[in-house]
Amino acid sequence: MDQLTAMKVFVEAAERGSLTSAAERLGLSRAKASRYLAFLEHILGVRLLHRSTRSLSLTSEGEQALADCRQMLDVQERMLAKRHDRASEPKGELRITCSQSFSQSYLANVIAEYALRYPQVSIDIQLLERSVNLVEERIDLAIRITNTLDPGTIAKPLGVCRSVICASPAYLDARGRPDSPQGLLNHACLMHAQFETHSWRFQSTERDEWIKVPVKGPIRANDVTVLKQAALAGVGIAMLPTYLVRGEIVSGELEVVLADWPLPQLGIHAVYTSRQYMPVALRTLLDFLEVKFSTDAFWQNNEG
Repeated sequence: MDQLTAMKVFVEAAERGSLTSAAERLGLSRAKASRYLAFLEHILGVRLLHRSTRSLSLTSEGEQALADCRQMLDVQERMLAKRHDRASEPKGELRITCSQSFSQSYLANVIAEYALRYPQVSIDIQLLERSVNLVEERIDLAIRITNTLDPGTIAKPLGVCRSVICASPAYLDARGRPDSPQGLLNHACLMHAQFETHSWRFQSTERDEWIKVPVKGPIRANDVTVLKQAALAGVGIAMLPTYLVRGEIVSGELEVVLADWPLPQLGIHAVYTSRQYMPVALRTLLDFLEVKFSTDAFWQNNEG
């Protein structure tokens, strides 16, 4: 039996949580897919999946094998891609989703540059603050800023999102500048509504540990652009991503405080549904995004 096909069956089954769905995706019968999976377990000498009548779950050996198989299938895909006619122009429609703040601050310009380079690709951008089911909502690519991707998610890491604590100079002149995270207890803090959090985390460089400081304030929102506008208006202090406020910090409209206290960082990921049969347009967009993030000085020097 073909080992690469066996790896495809295993990867699809692990990502979809169903051997039947994996078989349908690959155009195989369930019995044939089961034999491929058994064959892969035989040649590796380990059990890869816990099977029940309703679900599949990875064994500890399966988790490591999944990463290895994905890597080998990636190599195969790149080799096959080189055999295709690279001169052919990407075409078709791509549906993309990301947050409004990230699109307006960065992604929109990148997508515009991509569209100029590949005019036969039509791009539909959905600005959403929630995490979507890519299959159900027919999304080709989602940009997610998080450290908690769902198990089995297929994602390409793009960069790191850093944040700063900032406020308008007028607010700080009136209320004072906190010199430690505990100083925030005496300030109006503008909070993100995600996860119903009422505290901010800071890293103590002296004790090399994370501390949590409770915060409160007059405004909560699920969109950081709202918090940015409130900070600019002098309402309070906000924790905001650097991609959103770099211009205002340079201009002096916003002032960074507690710069010596590191904040949590989040990964920026390009999330998509499958590595198999990837449209040329999506593959070129992923490559385009990877190059932009790896060569943009902001993401390389973003100290937050």
